[in-house]
Amino acid sequence: MQAGNNAMASAKEAVGNIAASAKSGMDKTKAIAQEKLEKMKAQDPVEKDMAEERKEEKIREAEANKQQTRQQNAAEKEAALAGGVAGHPAGKGSGLTIHHHGHAAGGTP
Repeated sequence: MQAGNNAMASAKEAVGNIAASAKSGMDKTKAIAQEKLEKMKAQDPVEKDMAEERKEEKIREAEANKQQTRQQNAAEKEAALAGGVAGHPAGKGSGLTIHHHGHAAGGTP
């Protein structure tokens, strides 16, 4: 059973990390598109420089959010492997896993 829990925790972490990377990529693409639009509208070089600075800040923010999410996913995995629930002391979780259909594992459908 422990091997199944390890695999499930690892898979959950991997999916969370993929989602974080996808969101980060979308946020970065949005920042680049916004910068291009602002540069097209800009009348002088200072406005264009400001647009580029805003883009760079948004990209840094997206990357920081991705790293924070990855750290959270790793902490949740460690908590699950320790038998707890992230944010709760180890062993104090309910022990039930809710599936996407709303049924609790180990319960009756």
